Amino acid sequence: MKKVLVIEDMPDVRENIQELLEISGYEVCGAADGAEGVDKALDERPDLILCDVMMPRLDGFAVLNILSKRPETADIPFVFLTAKTEKEDFRKGMDLGADDYLTKPFTVEDLLNVVETRLKKSERLKKFNKSEEGLSAFINEARGYEELKKLSSDRRKKSYKKRDLIFEEGDIPRYLYLINKGQVKIFKTNDIGKEYIINIRSEGEFFGYTALLKDEPYSFSAAALEGVELSLVPKDDFLKLVHANRDVSTRLIKMLADNVAEKEAQLLSLAYNSVRKRVAQAILLLQDRYQKEGKEDIQILREDLAHIVGTAKESVIRMLTEFKDDGFIEINDGIIRILDRRKLENLPT
Repeated sequence: MKKVLVIEDMPDVRENIQELLEISGYEVCGAADGAEGVDKALDERPDLILCDVMMPRLDGFAVLNILSKRPETADIPFVFLTAKTEKEDFRKGMDLGADDYLTKPFTVEDLLNVVETRLKKSERLKKFNKSEEGLSAFINEARGYEELKKLSSDRRKKSYKKRDLIFEEGDIPRYLYLINKGQVKIFKTNDIGKEYIINIRSEGEFFGYTALLKDEPYSFSAAALEGVELSLVPKDDFLKLVHANRDVSTRLIKMLADNVAEKEAQLLSLAYNSVRKRVAQAILLLQDRYQKEGKEDIQILREDLAHIVGTAKESVIRMLTEFKDDGFIEINDGIIRILDRRKLENLPT
């Protein structure tokens, strides 16, 4: 059952809308003003929000502005309820990312049509996932079926061998990359040539979109950790997707937020954890990445592992030997297999 949040300061209007939606088979929760509406949206995670424009404490524009900046609520369809029909109010709402308007007074048919239409569109967009099929669904919603067919025929794939450079820090971005097979390391190199791996991207994940959005050279390099196949989406096509509609851009916000959280955790680990703890975290991260591809064993150069941990290769080798002696892992022909994940996770910092 789909859940709808109604944010409306007029009790009789709010109750009437709630009753109509409940009769039509929706689960409904209500909020008496904008501030309460923001709290309920964050707590209840509704499938759609109906929000009055003129309200005490926070008006509808402020509610939308707050919720559109939160990754957990940014992609919830948002429909304004307003008695005001001036063009500047409509423009302001659409600029903030509103999905639709209902002008009071509205009919039952108007209400149900808007709710049903916006929920159906949201469901179609949820088909987007980190895969080749998901990318096609993503493009289809943003550009239409005919454009999808043309773009699909133009999109090319490219293969890279282990250690091949995909792009280098300072290069001008030309593509959005989707990994069809293999793993890619994202890394930076300092002034004396020392490499530090800031991320590893696996099958079904995108990379390279930050530089495209900022329209500036790459601030990092990317190379194949193993044999890799990539789908290359041209820059112009990607930007058209982003700007096509709010639903597309909010999904990108989620991806960016996930990356920021991951990098913050990595930086905190480097700042506060011992080398032993960091090596353990690195091989746990790698196991998670490999398991996405249905693999249990970790095959990585010790030099690359050292670049993830941010220490010397010799220190990594010493830690791996200790983990092997402790029975946490086994190593055969350079391939690592975790035997006791719990103990690695619970190492002291």
